[in-house]
Amino acid sequence: MFKKRTMGVIVGAVAAALVLAGCASDGGGSETGAEGGDKPYIALVSKGFQHQFWQAVKSGAEQAAEEFGVEITFEGPDTEADVDQQIQQLQTALDKSPAAIGFAALDSQAAGPLLQQAKDSNIPVIAFDSGVDSDIPLTTAATDNLAAAAEAAKHMADAVGHEGKVALVVHDQTSVTGQERRDGFVGYMEENEPGIEIVDIQYGGGDQAKSADLAKAILAANPDLKGIYGSNEGSAIGVVQAVKELGIDPAQLAVVGFDSGEAQMDAIRDGLMIGAITQNPVGIGYETVKAAVEALDGKKLPKTIDTGYYWYDASNIDDEEIQAVLYE
Repeated sequence: MFKKRTMGVIVGAVAAALVLAGCASDGGGSETGAEGGDKPYIALVSKGFQHQFWQAVKSGAEQAAEEFGVEITFEGPDTEADVDQQIQQLQTALDKSPAAIGFAALDSQAAGPLLQQAKDSNIPVIAFDSGVDSDIPLTTAATDNLAAAAEAAKHMADAVGHEGKVALVVHDQTSVTGQERRDGFVGYMEENEPGIEIVDIQYGGGDQAKSADLAKAILAANPDLKGIYGSNEGSAIGVVQAVKELGIDPAQLAVVGFDSGEAQMDAIRDGLMIGAITQNPVGIGYETVKAAVEALDGKKLPKTIDTGYYWYDASNIDDEEIQAVLYE
């Protein structure tokens, strides 16, 4: 049993792609590739690099680069709390005079001046994963995070019997993704579940260890808590780690996650997590590069490109359709 949104979803096996690295050659401008060839060079700056999610996004971007005949670089900060590092990476990407840029903002306001620099240099910007609080990006390739978080809330409500206390461990409150995955969950509960009380919302930067500590503190302050929602891979696994370390009976605490990755998949199979929302990260990467190519060709782009989401749990985790969008 699962709900899916499939507009723009790209499923199926993804062949390993050649990592295309480098930068635009001196004097080549945006018309030359990273190695000084004739291929357009597109620089992608993500919100992170360590999580399996971002590796899957990178894989999709590489697939599109090969298909559409462009060269790409893909990088991100060490953690999703490293705003300054991401801003430096965006500046470095701009200094290479790419044909286009794909950007997933950790902090929309901090990125504002550099996005304006891209616009002034006639470099098309494609937002991905996280929308940017700016009208400079031509489109955003992303999950409908409000709807996906509401779906997570719906399953949480079912798991706790539509009453009791729940809490959230969210990856950040500065990115559009963090805000929407929080607001979609909270909004669903407020509109549909009068018997459920949200007692705390904490922000762990997507860091597993910090999220685990936050979950422990929430549980210490609310021993009658019935559920915790983790809004991304690091947040959710941090919550699971807290449950393990505290020796809590999984039957007494419903944990709902977001994203997949091997650790979350294992937690669901082991009964430590009731289920999670998976995005289509390969599709996000693919659609970002495709949109950049279309922008360079002068095509009009939609405001958003919905890359889809799925709910998965022990009942459907091994289904072919779900396996195609899990990342590990």
